[in-house]
Amino acid sequence: MSDTRIDKWLWAVRIFKTRSQAAEACKKKRVVLNGVEAKSSRTVKIDDVIEVKKLPVLYRYKVLDLLEKRVSAKLAVNYVKDITPDQEIVKLDLMRMDSTGSRERGAGRPTKRDRRIIDKWQDAEE
Repeated sequence: MSDTRIDKWLWAVRIFKTRSQAAEACKKKRVVLNGVEAKSSRTVKIDDVIEVKKLPVLYRYKVLDLLEKRVSAKLAVNYVKDITPDQEIVKLDLMRMDSTGSRERGAGRPTKRDRRIIDKWQDAEE
């Protein structure tokens, strides 16, 4: 096997959950192969560098070996090397911290226990 379609390879090494998601990413120009935007039919060769835009991060992968059939996650690491720069991973961490947010106890919505105490207190006043 000297080459493989990029959408099949991205799916097989578990970068995308489905092949149709991989093809859609290629169609939306979110996949770049060796500096050139790649259509889903573009072929991948060993030592190619693939960039995948999953906002806000631009992931970079190096092709170590080719395969067409999906393999387990344990075996997939033998076919791909993640060469994403650390600064891109930091962007992802920052986004996760902002979206989940953290709050101090007592701030925000009351817990179920707090709600019961509030209800008892309001009933006692009436």
